[in-house]
Amino acid sequence: MINNEKPKVHFTDESLIYPTNPVTVNLIGAGGTGSKVLTALMEMNHSLIELGHAGLQVRLWDDDTVAEANIGRQRFAECEVGLPKAVALINRANRWSGTNWNAEVSRFERDAVGRIHEPMQSTLYISCVDNVKSRFEIAEILNELKHYSRSYRNNIKYWLDAGNGKNTGQLLLSTIGNIKQPDSEKYETVANLPFVTEEFGDLLRQSEQEDDTPSCSLAEALEKQDLYINSTLAQMGCSLLWNLFRNGLTEYRGFFLNLKNFHSQPIRV
Repeated sequence: MINNEKPKVHFTDESLIYPTNPVTVNLIGAGGTGSKVLTALMEMNHSLIELGHAGLQVRLWDDDTVAEANIGRQRFAECEVGLPKAVALINRANRWSGTNWNAEVSRFERDAVGRIHEPMQSTLYISCVDNVKSRFEIAEILNELKHYSRSYRNNIKYWLDAGNGKNTGQLLLSTIGNIKQPDSEKYETVANLPFVTEEFGDLLRQSEQEDDTPSCSLAEALEKQDLYINSTLAQMGCSLLWNLFRNGLTEYRGFFLNLKNFHSQPIRV
């Protein structure tokens, strides 16, 4: 029996492939995963520019400071203890690459009277947060932002969310609203990729842990998250993002990862 079903794909929005200005990115969280995603974005930015692309303009959000327990598992050194995580990482990135990326020493959230500010608007969002509540707060902000745009350059398009436990993790790409797709005889095009909070909301709530107590040492931190789960998640997630830029389409919108048994399960469009 012949299977005439077309493979499902999502075509990348043209604002990522042919931008006139650097693609704006809000990276939310500068911890185990976020600090390593920033390194990957530095590499990606340099590579895109070498290929004639306008590159990336990143703004990193985190209200935490570097602690002794962060050294070893996160991208920090002994001399940075006590510094704001976002500032330490962005300063280092700018010195290395000559960029003018920005640090926000605050949480990605509305202000005291519920307003959303200009820096919160970008084309691409990457969240690397520790708790479920933050994901739902981000989703609420993005749902509000998609109804208006202050400038074409910062017209919001995608949300890449990463989360993990001790040995396992997941990453999911979502569109913020519908992305116009070209006509295709070869593929079934998919304009909307649902939010992680919509598709896996119940699962997220079930997995939420109440213990948010900071780790006092690296040994204690490693009991909560193993040494290489964050970096593996960051590399695989940024590979998906890189393919969006380079190939212009994707058959996959994420994956589930188990580093204990080295198993990865892709999530198709």
